[in-house]
Amino acid sequence: MMWGNGSMGWSWGFGLLALVGVAILVYLVIRLSTKSGPTGPPSPTVPASPDLTSARKILDERFARGELTPEQYREHIRVLAEGR
Repeated sequence: MMWGNGSMGWSWGFGLLALVGVAILVYLVIRLSTKSGPTGPPSPTVPASPDLTSARKILDERFARGELTPEQYREHIRVLAEGR
């Protein structure tokens, strides 16, 4: 039995499309409202003095260039942290 002019299939499609659209809008509103500030605790790697900042920068650059192995890099980070 057909209702109206037989476009029952299209109405299901538009209903699903509207439902998906509403879900996307809800997702975007939630995503944008929770993105307004930093989350989690502050970074523990922020050095206390300018000297440590420059030392850490140099260490990061040397590691990025491949002059240090990951083990050496971690050891140097540990030594810098102990010096605080």
